[in-house]
Amino acid sequence: MTTDRQREANPRSMISTRPALRGCTAGLLAFLNATPVVYGCVRRSSHRGARLLSTLFSLSEKMVKRPVRRQNRIRPQIMNGPMHPRPLVALLDGRDCTVEMPILKDLATVAFCDAQSTQEIHEKVLNEAVGAMMYHTITLTREDLEKFKALRIIIRIGSGYDNIDIKAAGELGIAVCNIPSAAVEETADSTICHILNLYRRNTWLYQALREGTRVQSVEQIREVASGAARIRGETLGLIGFGRSGQAVAVRAKVFGFNVIFYDPYLQDGLERSLGVQRVYTLQDLLYQSDCVSLHCNLNEHNHHLINDFTIKQMRQGAFLVNTARGGLVDEKALAQALKEGRIRGAALDVHETEPFAFAQGPLKDAPNLICTPHTAWYSEQSSLEMREAAATEIRRAITGRIPDSLRNCVNKEFFVTTAPWGVMEQPGVHPELNGAAYRYPPGVVGVAPGGLPGALEGMVPGGVPIAHTLPSGTHPSQAPSPNQPSKHGETREHLTEQ
Repeated sequence: MTTDRQREANPRSMISTRPALRGCTAGLLAFLNATPVVYGCVRRSSHRGARLLSTLFSLSEKMVKRPVRRQNRIRPQIMNGPMHPRPLVALLDGRDCTVEMPILKDLATVAFCDAQSTQEIHEKVLNEAVGAMMYHTITLTREDLEKFKALRIIIRIGSGYDNIDIKAAGELGIAVCNIPSAAVEETADSTICHILNLYRRNTWLYQALREGTRVQSVEQIREVASGAARIRGETLGLIGFGRSGQAVAVRAKVFGFNVIFYDPYLQDGLERSLGVQRVYTLQDLLYQSDCVSLHCNLNEHNHHLINDFTIKQMRQGAFLVNTARGGLVDEKALAQALKEGRIRGAALDVHETEPFAFAQGPLKDAPNLICTPHTAWYSEQSSLEMREAAATEIRRAITGRIPDSLRNCVNKEFFVTTAPWGVMEQPGVHPELNGAAYRYPPGVVGVAPGGLPGALEGMVPGGVPIAHTLPSGTHPSQAPSPNQPSKHGETREHLTEQ
């Protein structure tokens, strides 16, 4: 209840508790606006009436809702510690969190969504998740990113990030990181396997035997193995010379390939250390190569890099291998070139439309084609390493500062702001809140497509209620800056090296 003294001290409270008076005030204002002459007579005839009307006008102006100016695109740092709710981290397109939990169990609650689009992600994750891990099977556009209300970091479990709008994420204050080195060896080995298969035609020989083809005479061998070629002395052209491209070059030289590469973003001198040759135009590489292999990221500048025009610049009967991104190759142009014999054979691990199916798309009738379902990166070892690295990067984001404490942030240049607060001094930081002095019971929340069951929503296994809501106010970071490591920094670095 509002006392008389409070009403006298604060007229707004009196009006807010009397809706009838608000209605009278609004009606009187409308009447005065419609009859300015009468209003003028009242003002001249009565000083008390003038004071009353002046008071009513001032109160009505204060009652008008004014738009609140907010700092758009600025999201607070992730709060963690005994005084804050446990952060929520979600695996968007997977259901196995057994690798991530040992690394994050003392800091965050991990949920798995097993979704193929944001429409299948539970509302609790969209509203409260501060971190997300994802593979290549889900796409996040600007519209999708805006659905996440508290998201601060996305970890792409892999090297490519063309399925994330990194510019929009940066403008929203969301860091995007990748794991660029975990599957380098597997990708390079798979590339070499595809190249050897194209040259030695093992896949087609196996199919011939499965179909019952009898191979006995020399003439039959020539017919079945037609197109097989010697490797030594052939020129292998690599488009893109990053980690996987360099690993392929090292392996290809052992088999006797002459290796050339084209990479406009790479500084001069690396070719000397690896004993390969550099060309400075794509046309030169296509013209000189007997086999072309793609090892570059997909962006708006190189979509359909291999098209009808560039295929015509390749040597007659050259091979094509793609273990990078499906959008780099125009599949319609490739299918036509295979049918016409301009390209002798092609091996594709990635495709424009995934999951790939031979029954659909332009490649269904293409000859001399090897396809695998985007598995060049996979091995049990690489999968484990990538998941551990992703969870460690999430841990680094929770206990540090975004994006300053992250190792592989790919959209830092798009950030509108890195943080709404200045760097704290080391004496002002509470080291006990830095992730190692307290422990929480582990909890895994499984969010299946369609949502949580009503009885389990907000609960971890065992019936322990959990709360993920982040405080709406802005608070300083709970961790020191990257240049000021805490006494628990060694523990976090040890997890990274494993």
